[in-house]
Amino acid sequence: MNEEPISQLVFRVRAVELMEQGVNVTRLSRDLGVSRWALYRWRKIYQKLGAAGLSLETKGRPLLGRAKAAYAQLDATARAQAEVAELERKVGQQQRQIDFLTRAFKRVKESRQNSGATGGTASTERSGE
Repeated sequence: MNEEPISQLVFRVRAVELMEQGVNVTRLSRDLGVSRWALYRWRKIYQKLGAAGLSLETKGRPLLGRAKAAYAQLDATARAQAEVAELERKVGQQQRQIDFLTRAFKRVKESRQNSGATGGTASTERSGE
């Protein structure tokens, strides 16, 4: 499978997210090497169709210069964010396991303390003797 459409999608979604966060569109356009017109078009498509709509958008010239560098940076950022999310998921899973084991050990300890107490005999009379 060709990696370019996925990278392009990530690039466009991230650009729209930055616009939604209030980043100056002129500055974003200059930094990404993409026209303001394209940014506004991507935002409109994203608002109507979501990320899937941006994956269908193929108009325009291929990226050159600054836009390629911005692509690489956003793609690396997206990969890093995905890796962080996966690590956070694993940490959460490990924390749940630790919590479970802590509770289990506490119950075992409590049951041992309770079984050591003196009490009545546990045996019953034999029948038929």
